[in-house]
Amino acid sequence: MKQIALVMVGFGNVGQAFARLLLRKEKALAEEFGVNIIVTGIITGSHGSAINSGGINLIRALEIIERGQSFDILSEQPAPKNVTDFIFSSSADAMLETSPVNHHTGQPAIDHCKAALNKGMHAITANKGPVVHGYKELTDMAAKCGKRFLFESAVMDGAPIFSLFRGPLPLTDLQGFSGILNSCTNFILGLMEQGKTLDEAIVEGQKIGITETDPSADIDGWDAAIKVAALTTVLMGIPLKPQQVERTGIREITTEMLQEAQQAGERWKLVCAARREGQRLLEASVKPARVSAGTPLYAINGTSSYVEFKLDVLPGLGIVESNPGPDTTAYGLLADLLNALRGQ
Repeated sequence: MKQIALVMVGFGNVGQAFARLLLRKEKALAEEFGVNIIVTGIITGSHGSAINSGGINLIRALEIIERGQSFDILSEQPAPKNVTDFIFSSSADAMLETSPVNHHTGQPAIDHCKAALNKGMHAITANKGPVVHGYKELTDMAAKCGKRFLFESAVMDGAPIFSLFRGPLPLTDLQGFSGILNSCTNFILGLMEQGKTLDEAIVEGQKIGITETDPSADIDGWDAAIKVAALTTVLMGIPLKPQQVERTGIREITTEMLQEAQQAGERWKLVCAARREGQRLLEASVKPARVSAGTPLYAINGTSSYVEFKLDVLPGLGIVESNPGPDTTAYGLLADLLNALRGQ
C-alpha cells in the first residue's frame, strides 16, 4: 500500500466536499489503486491552518469548520500563515488548490502552484485563474520538475473536458465550441422566465450557494469569459485572457424579453463561443442570445451546463453536466490526482 500525502490550500465548500469524498472512497482507493491518501496540511483564509505529518483527522476537520473554529488546534507545530511558506513547510506529494478565483491576474493561485511544483509536488487546482494566466509557465515548470499541473475542475466542475482532449481524442483539430458555461446565470434566467426580477433571482441563487455575495462576476459575464479563455488557451493552443473576450452579461435582460422569447418558442441563454481558422481566432464571445427549441442549448435548465465542440472529424461532440455541485468539483480534483499518480 502506497501512502500519498496532500496539502490543501482552501477548505471551503469544494475542499470540504473533497474531504468527504476521500473518506467515502477510502476503501476503493486502497483496493483499486493501492493507495492510502492522507492530508498532511490545510490552510484557509479564515479558519487558520494545520500541519500534521501523520495525517489530519478529516472528520475532526469537517466538525471544526461546521463549528466555526480554527484548524490551529489540529496542528502538531506552529503553521506558517503565509501560503507559500506553508506549502514549503508541508511534506506532501501533491497540492490541491481551491482558493477564490482572480479573473484578471490569476494571483495568488499562480504563486501557490509555483510553490507546490518547486517543492516537488503535483499542482492540482479547481481555480480558473492559473489556467488562463499561467498555463504555459506552470505546464513547463511541471514538466521540468517531473510533476503535473492539472485543472479538470476549472471548467464544468468534474466533467472530463481537458482530460478528454489529452487522451481519447488524438489527432483531432478543434475548430470551435459553443455552449452554456456559467450555471449561475442559467439558473437566474430560468427563475426570471417564471416572473422573478433579476435581483430576486440573485437572492434565490445566494440561498442555494451558487451565487457569491458579490454576484457581478457571474452577472457581468466574467466567469463565463475566463472559461472561454481557458478552453481556448488549453484546447486550441491560442493564449487568451478574459479581458480579450467579447463580453456582455445579463443585466439588460428583462422578464418581458424572456416572456416575449417564450411566446416565440425561444429562450434567452448566456452563450459562450469561440472559433478559429488555423491559429487565427475568429471569435471569442460571451453574450445573451435567443435560442430555438431545436437546439441543445434550449433544454439546458437550472444549474446545468453544456458545451459542444466542433472538430474536423467530430463536427458536433456535446457534453452535458446536469446540476453539478461541490461534490462534482471535488471529484474532478480526485480524478486529477489519480491521473497524476498514474502519469496520465
